[in-house]
Amino acid sequence: MTEAPPQAPPARPASLGVIVNPIAGMGGRVGLHGTDGPALEAALRRGADAVAPYRARRALNRLRELAPGVPVLAAAGPMGGDHLTGEGWTVRTLPRSRTGPTTAADTRDAARAMVESGVSLLLFAGGDGTARDIVDVVGTAVPVLGVPSGVKMHSGVFATGPEAAGETAARYVADPARARCADAEVVDLAGDDLASAAPRMFGIARVPDARSSLQRAKAFTAGADDADLVALGREIAREMPADRLYLLGPGTTVAHVNAALGLQASRLGVDAVLDGRLLAADASEAELLSLLRRHPAATLVLGVVGGQGFLLGRGNQQISAAVLDAVGAGNIEILAARGKIAALDPPTLRIDVGDEHATAPITGYRKVRTGRGRSTVLRIVA
Repeated sequence: MTEAPPQAPPARPASLGVIVNPIAGMGGRVGLHGTDGPALEAALRRGADAVAPYRARRALNRLRELAPGVPVLAAAGPMGGDHLTGEGWTVRTLPRSRTGPTTAADTRDAARAMVESGVSLLLFAGGDGTARDIVDVVGTAVPVLGVPSGVKMHSGVFATGPEAAGETAARYVADPARARCADAEVVDLAGDDLASAAPRMFGIARVPDARSSLQRAKAFTAGADDADLVALGREIAREMPADRLYLLGPGTTVAHVNAALGLQASRLGVDAVLDGRLLAADASEAELLSLLRRHPAATLVLGVVGGQGFLLGRGNQQISAAVLDAVGAGNIEILAARGKIAALDPPTLRIDVGDEHATAPITGYRKVRTGRGRSTVLRIVA
């Protein structure tokens, strides 16, 4: 009687899916507001560097520290597998069906294959566009978690930073059967012209229930505090010395300073003003640094992302660590509507720049101006 050949042990099922959008976030430092379509070519012409791979590796390194050996199913090459090298990983890589630069179709294909393979959690690095592509395919069938890597992150599927994503993923895959999940909104700006695009909810995702480690979806509010903010904009405009450079960050709150000066604000960008004159609109990191070399006495005016509490790292990546160093931590004005502050839970402001040297002097308790002659104090964490 012939002995049957020994059977290979069954493959260990993948517990974690990993997808990286390698072009996400490239437009931020060069003054663009996304990398979809022709914006990618513009970002490359301006010398943009890849952002998402670096942030993905930060999240994955933290995950490996806390959950070594977790089985991973990764998209191929720069979309996943390239960032899971070295000891401590058990990785199976999905083949890619097409050649050339990666596209949204590659993201969707990988997400579909991961659902079919039964991953417990899908970890992705990208922005709101990447979240939309993944959730369009996944729906609520598999929990997802975003490593924030885009220019804008309005959705509630993202962790507060790369390390927080790694820690949350590690806790979840340790015991998926008992881990709790929550619903989160996938929100993006709808329209080809981002400067005038309106926010829209594109779907609901399931995310690990880790309230302290996940950002909320951006809140878009208006109206109740407008009179206070108009008065605050005028007050700041009156205070501005003629020989001091002012960098006015994006958002509707800081736009009241532009309005008080009679200037049209770049809704999504950073404007540079000197003696009431607009020196640069929607400036890139390189343009800001050039201006700061010529005008070292400078003040940075920042608003707060509604609902999320982000001060830096969401939609204003051109305000980089180098820009913060050049301005100086003592030369930052923070503006926020009282209603926006009241809606923060917890009442904390956040920074996600990825440079402790630059952000350490900014963290702690700082004054936040809420109206003419009015302010409060909030804690800033990185």
